[in-house]
Amino acid sequence: MTVPRTPLRSRRRSLLCRAVATALGGALLAGFPLPGAASPGAPPSLDRADPDGAWAGYSVGRSSTADTDRAGTRGAGVAGMDVSGHQGAVDWPRAYADGARFTYVKATEGIGFTSDSFLQQYEGSHAVGMTRGAYHFGLPDSSTGAEQAHYFVDHGGGWIPDGRTLPGALDIESNPYGEMCYGQSPEQISAWIADFSNTYLSRTGRFPAIYTTTRWWDQCTGANPDFAVNNPLWLARFAPDMGPLPAGWAYQAIWQFSNAGVFPGDQNTFNGDPAQLERFVL
Repeated sequence: MTVPRTPLRSRRRSLLCRAVATALGGALLAGFPLPGAASPGAPPSLDRADPDGAWAGYSVGRSSTADTDRAGTRGAGVAGMDVSGHQGAVDWPRAYADGARFTYVKATEGIGFTSDSFLQQYEGSHAVGMTRGAYHFGLPDSSTGAEQAHYFVDHGGGWIPDGRTLPGALDIESNPYGEMCYGQSPEQISAWIADFSNTYLSRTGRFPAIYTTTRWWDQCTGANPDFAVNNPLWLARFAPDMGPLPAGWAYQAIWQFSNAGVFPGDQNTFNGDPAQLERFVL
């Protein structure tokens, strides 16, 4: 999605989406039980006659993309963007006037980096009326998932039930500083992500969205399907279509489809209408 920790290296940053929760609201990340979670049940149909029925009111700790339909082409749904320190101070009134209605903002990386641009970007987007959220670039080879989740929440990555704040997102993708999968096995990567997700849930009451690519996820987690039940998917794919989704997810919550366009930073679309976006944040 965007930048590294130093101006000498650049990379895409990432963030979001949580996939389908069960009708009762809990689930297990295979092999990694979540606090207070129940066994997963069948996800609701993506072709429901009543999209505003059982999933219309979301409770804290539940996945909230279950009432969105799969948006098959970029530009469908609600237009949004994501930014990092690479963009610096963003002209938020202009971005809003151009049509952006939500944004993810990079907050942290590992346990030692915070974006100098975070406050201007996070608070500025909120001030003009956008729905906003923060994301964390995960480094599984540098510290535990729990340590990085705590660092993220402590430096702006929390969630509040104000109707305008997206759940925090974990940007987990190809290592910009070394070996693609951070020198770890699929089991180690999956356990690290579960550690981050569980800790974020315990701190905020929400599961984090997961920003990733299909190639990285399927290779580095061993195509682990079990996060889809709780964590919304924020799919990164710069192409005319989404292509195959990472293992487990039936559809995305957000699609990042380009790194250039009308808005600063990366271009995104939320998989739903404005009313569904409002329910997603709650």
